[in-house]
Amino acid sequence: MSQKLRIALTKGRLQDKSVELFEAMGLDCTPIKEPGRRLLLTVPNYPLEAVLAKAPDVITYVEHGVCDLGIVGKDTILEKGKSFYEVLDLGFGKCRFALAVKQGSDFYGTYKTRRIASKYPNVTRAFFEKKGMDVDIIKIEGSVELAPLLELADGIVDIVETGATLRENGLVPIEDVAQVSARLIVNTASMKLHKSQIEDFIGRCEAELEKRREQA
Repeated sequence: MSQKLRIALTKGRLQDKSVELFEAMGLDCTPIKEPGRRLLLTVPNYPLEAVLAKAPDVITYVEHGVCDLGIVGKDTILEKGKSFYEVLDLGFGKCRFALAVKQGSDFYGTYKTRRIASKYPNVTRAFFEKKGMDVDIIKIEGSVELAPLLELADGIVDIVETGATLRENGLVPIEDVAQVSARLIVNTASMKLHKSQIEDFIGRCEAELEKRREQA
């Protein structure tokens, strides 16, 4: 296994959970936990090099082949599209996309064109297209919960974990759009060029995930 694979990790909670998984697999993740100013982080006891990146960049690096593998949320995959292999659901970073509206409003009880605010216009568009509904989508970068409160939108599509932020702002989820968790993705060319190394890494991940399921 002389070929050193390169993996892009999503910064933040997914990075922490990824490191936790890797350490359980026996990988020395000290350089990843203590990166300093280094941008390429080598795992000392396994032929793996890590890059820490924002979620959309993880997909960009994997799609362009500068990283062989990546760990990124399904939310980013659904929004950005994909030209790579999604090989493993890692089971952490769980949440969901949901359609939420103001408490007491009848979202489906009108024939007017609804306005939906979201940070995820592609996910939103695909959801309503499946329903055969024509909606106006407004892209919001910040707190999307504001849109219904300011009467900019009839509803929102957003990531929901506990629902606390929705409740505190008088919103309620009325329908799930998609389930979300962290996924392991692989560049299509890398899967052919470095098949044995990538399969070894996937196998180690699967073995640890199976162990966790048995202990749960």
